[in-house]
Amino acid sequence: MSFEPGAIVSARGRHWVVLPDSDPDLLLLRPLGGRDDEVAGVHLGLETVEPAALAPPVAGDLGDFCSGRLLRDAVRLSFRSSAGPFRSFGRIACEPRPYQLVPLLMALKLDPVRLLIADDVGIGKTVEAALVVRELLDRGEIHRFTVLCPPHLAEQWQAELLGKFHLEAELVLSATARRLEAGCGLDESIFDRHPATIVSTDFIKSDRRRQEFLRSAPELVVVDEAHTCAASGEQRSSRHQRHELLRSLAADSSRHLLLVTATPHSGKDEAFRSLLALLGPELANLPEDLGGDHNRRHRERLAAHLVQRRRGRIDRYLGAETPFPRREELEETYRLGAEARRFFDKVLAFAKEVVSAPEGGVRQRVRWWSAIALLRSIGSSPAAAAATLRNRAAGLDAETPAEVDEAARLSVLDAGEDDPLEAVDLAPGADAETDPAPEAPLRRRLLALAREADALQGAKDAKLTRARGLIGELVEAGYSPIVFCRFIPTAEYLAGALRKSLPAEVEVDAVTGLLAPEEREARVQALGQASRRVLVATDCLSEGINLQQSFDAVVHYDLSWSPTRHEQREGRVDRYGQRSPFVRVLTYYGQDNPIDGAVLDVLLRKQRTIRSRLGISVPVPADPEAVVEALLSAGLLSGQPEQLTFEDFLPSRETLHRDWEQAAERESQSRSLFAQEGIRDEEVFREVEAAQRAVGSGTDLECFVREALAGYRVPAEGTSPVRFLLQDLPASVADALKLPRESSHLKVRFAPPVGQGEHLLVRTDPLVEGLAGHVLASALDPQLPDRGPARRAGVVRTRAVTMRTTVVVLRLRLRLTERLKTGEHSTLAEEALLAAFEGAPSAAVLLPPERAEELLTVTPDANVAPEVAEIQIGRVLAEPDALAARFADLAAERAAQLADSHERVRQAARGSAGGAARGRVLVEPLLPVDLLGVYVFLPGAV
Repeated sequence: MSFEPGAIVSARGRHWVVLPDSDPDLLLLRPLGGRDDEVAGVHLGLETVEPAALAPPVAGDLGDFCSGRLLRDAVRLSFRSSAGPFRSFGRIACEPRPYQLVPLLMALKLDPVRLLIADDVGIGKTVEAALVVRELLDRGEIHRFTVLCPPHLAEQWQAELLGKFHLEAELVLSATARRLEAGCGLDESIFDRHPATIVSTDFIKSDRRRQEFLRSAPELVVVDEAHTCAASGEQRSSRHQRHELLRSLAADSSRHLLLVTATPHSGKDEAFRSLLALLGPELANLPEDLGGDHNRRHRERLAAHLVQRRRGRIDRYLGAETPFPRREELEETYRLGAEARRFFDKVLAFAKEVVSAPEGGVRQRVRWWSAIALLRSIGSSPAAAAATLRNRAAGLDAETPAEVDEAARLSVLDAGEDDPLEAVDLAPGADAETDPAPEAPLRRRLLALAREADALQGAKDAKLTRARGLIGELVEAGYSPIVFCRFIPTAEYLAGALRKSLPAEVEVDAVTGLLAPEEREARVQALGQASRRVLVATDCLSEGINLQQSFDAVVHYDLSWSPTRHEQREGRVDRYGQRSPFVRVLTYYGQDNPIDGAVLDVLLRKQRTIRSRLGISVPVPADPEAVVEALLSAGLLSGQPEQLTFEDFLPSRETLHRDWEQAAERESQSRSLFAQEGIRDEEVFREVEAAQRAVGSGTDLECFVREALAGYRVPAEGTSPVRFLLQDLPASVADALKLPRESSHLKVRFAPPVGQGEHLLVRTDPLVEGLAGHVLASALDPQLPDRGPARRAGVVRTRAVTMRTTVVVLRLRLRLTERLKTGEHSTLAEEALLAAFEGAPSAAVLLPPERAEELLTVTPDANVAPEVAEIQIGRVLAEPDALAARFADLAAERAAQLADSHERVRQAARGSAGGAARGRVLVEPLLPVDLLGVYVFLPGAV
């Protein structure tokens, strides 16, 4: 006997649906309403497989007025393969915000997908990119993908893909590559063997690794922090290597490419255009000014590939409010004590002396950087100053001044937006002595200064004393702050002091670059369990790491010399998912520290002013490191050893601020030109509404869980979060929900943000899967001992109708076939269809779909005697042929609607630049339609 794909069969004591990849002897079967991980192969020569059909409801299987709604929702929540244009929505463990669907809709209009996702920090670009990945996989358009990212973000990507999208990806890092290669066969690469990978961009960019990757790279590559891969003028730089890697990947015109960054422009037009060129060669030579009607075609061409939005435009998008926190910004200061002031002046004079020494070449450059290192660390803490005074200066072994600069910049300055490497948080070195003897003259003076720095730790440290009070006030006000320091010695010194000054119940921990990434994550998670907590961290946690679940304030104990780094620090807590409606940012600096004052005045306050005015951050149009070097040069070489001054830099500051304002204006105009240019709001709304009808919205999920558990006599307390009391939950239901037998309660939320001890329920959560499965199974199988709250039949008397009206819950199976580049691809999908009609089935008048939805929400106005209810249900079921014919018509109509929906989403973007439209999708209903439930509504007494 042969079985067509989509047929229902009986095997192993349950019903299954036959999948398209089956052959005559080996059937691939998925449990009816089950998940892909439950698919089984059944050999017809070894096991018995028989045709099957779902029996109709029986007149005696009556439930209450909630039965139909519960049954329909249980069916919807059981589906994993949606028939709509978003094939992946049944498989994801989150409900995307409507604005997050814009990149997905744009991607579905492109072939290949070449998209730059450049939304602001904290909006959810990872979710937006992962939605595209999941969708292309579920459509069969790709089978492999890679995420390229900085190494310290790899584990976060891995967790996001697994936790929210059920995608298991291997980490390909310098620490894992050898193990992964050992498991490969001959002539097989890591990327041949593992279809989903997350790869360190800086590991794979080297010449040897790059060629291997290019040979076996997957069909889709996602590039996180893509701005670090823009073109660089330096032919040997890491940035140049990264760009060459992406340029080679983009050269394959069939490869899908997603570029993800919050700072696409970085203040450098040439670098921005190099990113655009990766999206398509036609975007490499766009006009500089894209305004005006005559450039509309250029705007449309670019807008098809670019999505770039600020928070203020999407926090109330399409009627869905996204609760972004409000940022409260404060500044606090301290003044050096008398002893610290004398020490600072002594070190400053020493630094000027070192810089002024009449030595040239490499030696002079090392001394220059050692002086900057000393000034940087003394402003951080006495602990960092002491370590720097004892450490060897960077670049002593270099052969050229350029090599000295490369070695010293990373340890002394702050990696800005152009460098994805983790911040080097070890204390730098000031010892530029070439004589190895311990008593060398310069070294002897440095060690004497180090001992003075040691003596300033503790009570004599005015910066520490004032900070302990400020951080204590934050904690008392209910905040959980992250305190950012520049150097490891400062972080450990501050954390130790806070443990002594804060109340004993406040947990304090320090996370620095000395810890491996996985240990950092473990420490942060452990600290997040404390009821009151303070995290002291270096900038190893400032980029890409999401900390909004446990922390809601940022203290800049040390000012960063890069405005972008400041924004990255604050973005760890100021993002979607933050539980607090407010986040506090405290900028802390020395009133009499001229370095702090200059950096704050020239860089940080200017960036804050622009962000406040435009709602976005605009990178410094010049290299921030070069600006800081110019500041320090103005002070160190001013010829005033008794006082550090930056007056010589004032003309340059005015020029910098003027250029910055011009860059901000260009950025504002650019965002206005391209905001939502590639997609219309009504398109997004229409598809969001259709997807929610097919698989259920978050509101539907909450209603189902509440009503289903109430049907099992589980009390509920509160609204958000909800606390379900489980003492009387039947054991079989607890097993289905995968709850421990000793669980007395369950505290849940149905939407972020989620607090400590709370569980976020989404449609793919095991608890929801178990609950929906148990409700559905107990409704379909009357022999089960623990009958659930849903029933397949019901009769309601209500004033909501004026004549007898019937609502039916149907389960449709549909075959979707699309012609792809790789050949014809067929998949099976299921849908729950709700229909309402007046009169008898043979003469039914079909009502609009929204009327059927309304009827599922009505409450009875009068009781219906059981014998009357059985008669009413029997009348409907007495005409099976008429019902089958009507259901077949509904299935054909729904298939046509779905085909139109697929076609609508696949249409090429407006204009001619959207790329080729995808092939037409053929949607075929597979008959017979399953009749799951019948519910009759009788007119109520007036």
